Amino acid sequence: MKGVASGLTRGIHQGTILVAADNSGARRLKVISVRNAKGRKKRYPAASLGDLVACSVVEGKEDIRKTVVQVVVIRQKMIFRRRDGTHVSFEDNAGVLIKDDLGNPKGTLIKGPLAKEASERWPMVGKLSRMIV
Repeated sequence: MKGVASGLTRGIHQGTILVAADNSGARRLKVISVRNAKGRKKRYPAASLGDLVACSVVEGKEDIRKTVVQVVVIRQKMIFRRRDGTHVSFEDNAGVLIKDDLGNPKGTLIKGPLAKEASERWPMVGKLSRMIV
């Protein structure tokens, strides 16, 4: 896991519903907590592209529903600015389920585009994607 440029706009908060962008069996995920989130009193933990979050599976196959899984955020709706000055946003908030802390994904393919920031930080996830934006 390489470091990624910090300073991205944190558009995924605790309680946000994510779309599962892989074929692991989950469809919708609810963010429970953000890993390594520093905070302030009365402020919800927030995540941005490439961050690892803990999610509860809200919709999906019967065997995976109501379980807690680790997810990498690969798309966010909120506009963020890259170092080269471009502003980027996606149509939805999406994530990919992860098996372990090494970054091995549960699914075998990723549907839709993948943010460049997430593929730099999680190279195993980047290998499964067809389109990196």
